[in-house]
Amino acid sequence: MAHWLYKSEPFKWSWEMQVKAGAKGTHWDGVRNHLAKQQMLAMKIGDTGFFYHSNEGKEIVGIVEVIKEAYPDPSDPTGKFVMVDIKAVKPLKTPVTLAAVKAEPRLSEMALMKFSRLSVQPVTDEEWALVCAMGGLKA
Repeated sequence: MAHWLYKSEPFKWSWEMQVKAGAKGTHWDGVRNHLAKQQMLAMKIGDTGFFYHSNEGKEIVGIVEVIKEAYPDPSDPTGKFVMVDIKAVKPLKTPVTLAAVKAEPRLSEMALMKFSRLSVQPVTDEEWALVCAMGGLKA
């Protein structure tokens, strides 16, 4: 199983909105970066991800799960990009701020540090376990 990080501006789509979508989840659309597209094409049902509030808050607030693998994004007029469906699994007991990630030397290579503008990012098993622990959860 792989791990990912999904970034969203809370005024557009927040963790609370994701939770309200319930078990049916929602699609993760609007990605227009080719590297992020490749990440989405690699996602499999059951993969988990961090839900990250960007711009406002700048913190990892919850865990989501892929419930539908990549399929064409109808909001893309070019037909080049895809989306996946995700559902909320659980919130972190304590949100993990960007400042906390930056302060942790073992996370210095995390995609969040190196590709800060990328809206969908891979997370290694080691990063996953560490961030979960920082957020008060067992990996």
